[in-house]
Amino acid sequence: MKRSVIAVLFLVSVHVLAQASPNPAASSNPKVRAITGFVRLDRGSYPQQIADALLVLHRVKSEFEASGYEVESLRLTTQPLAQLVSGLSEDQALSFIGQLDRISVKENFIPNVGPAMMHDSDDPATMHLLERILSTLPNIEANTIIADEDGIHWKSIHHTAELVKYVSEHSPRSQGTFNFTATAMLKPLSPFFPGSYHTGAGKQFAIGFEGANVVHDVFAKDKGNVEAATVDLTAALTKHASVADAIGNKVAAETGWTYVGVDPTPAPLGDVSIGSAIEAFTGAKFGSSGTLTAARIITAAVKAVPQKQIGYSGLMVPVMEDRLLAQRWAESTYNIDSLLAYSAVCGTGLDTIPLPGDISVEQMERIFSDVASLATKWKKPLSARLEPVLNKKPGDQTDFQDPYLFNTKLHPLP
Repeated sequence: MKRSVIAVLFLVSVHVLAQASPNPAASSNPKVRAITGFVRLDRGSYPQQIADALLVLHRVKSEFEASGYEVESLRLTTQPLAQLVSGLSEDQALSFIGQLDRISVKENFIPNVGPAMMHDSDDPATMHLLERILSTLPNIEANTIIADEDGIHWKSIHHTAELVKYVSEHSPRSQGTFNFTATAMLKPLSPFFPGSYHTGAGKQFAIGFEGANVVHDVFAKDKGNVEAATVDLTAALTKHASVADAIGNKVAAETGWTYVGVDPTPAPLGDVSIGSAIEAFTGAKFGSSGTLTAARIITAAVKAVPQKQIGYSGLMVPVMEDRLLAQRWAESTYNIDSLLAYSAVCGTGLDTIPLPGDISVEQMERIFSDVASLATKWKKPLSARLEPVLNKKPGDQTDFQDPYLFNTKLHPLP
C-alpha cells in the first residue's frame, strides 16, 4: 500500500512540475558542476581536436545559461593515459602532458587523462609517469581502476597506494593527491572528476549538477518524513535532469556528438553543503543516528530519476570540499568507517580524506581494499581519494591552499 501511495505522489509531483515555468529563477536552480566531453586525442592534431570539442561544450553551456542555470566548469576526458602517450619516453610523455596542462589554462577547461592502470596486467610504468604528472602539473586529473566486473585488482591497489604516497611527498603542500582518485565498479563516461574515463572513439558528452542545495530545500521542508522526502526529492531532481536531457539531446542533434546522460548525484561544494542538507532532515549533526537513513533517501531519489543516467548516480560526501563536512570531521562526528557504512546504501566511497603524512603504503592499501571489497560486494560505483599531508600528524590542521578545499583536523588512523 505504501508503495502505491508513493507512486501516486510522485506522479502528481512530476505533473505539477511539468506545468511550471520552464525557465525558473536562476537562484532556485543548482549549478551545473560539469559539462564533460570525451575525446580521443591524436598527438598530431590534438589542439584542433580540443578546439572542436570546446565548441560543442560551449554550446551546451549557452543552452543552460539561457535556461537560467550557472555553469561552473567545462571538462575534457581523454583516452587512458597509456594510450595517450604510447610510443613516447617518460620525459617525452611528461612534456606532452605539460602542453595539455598549459592549453587547459589558456582555454579554461579541466583536463583528465583517465586511468593509469585499468587492469592488473597493465604496465606499472604508466603509474610512475602519473606520479610525476601529479607532482608537477597542477591541472591534470587522473585515476586508477582498482575493481571492475572481473573482480578486485590487487596489484593496482598496491601501485595506487605507492602513487598516493609519492605524490603526497613530492607535490607542493601535498595537493597533487586532490587531482587523483581510485575507482571501483565505476563505468566509463562519468562527468565527475577525477574518476572520469572512457575507452571509445570519443565525441560524446555528459552532464553533472551541483545539487546539494536542491536536497537541502526538500529536506528542510520534509524534515524527518522519509516517504515525503523521497517523493519530493525525486521530483525536484527529475525537474533538473529533464532540462539536462533536453539540452543534451538538442546539442547532440545539432553537432553530431553523442549525449550519453546526466549524473543526478547532488554534488556539494563549499557552502552548498550536503552535510547541511542531511542535518536539516535529521535535526542532528552529520554522523549522528539518522545520517545513514538520509543517505539512503538521497540515493533512492537519485535512482528513481527517469532520465538517462551515467556515472555514480548516488551521493557524494567529499570531506574537504564541503565546508560543514570539514567542520564535522574536525569535531569527530564521523570517520572513515562511518563513510564506508554510508556507502553501503549510497555514496561514492571515500572522497578527499585527510590523512597524517606518515601513513604507510600498507595502511593505504588496506583502505583501498575495503573500498574495492564494498564496491564489488554490492556491485556499485565507489571511489577513494586519499590525501596524506607531508609532515603533518594527528591533531594538526591541514594547510591546503586551494579554493575548493576546506582545511580540517587530522585524526589518528584506527
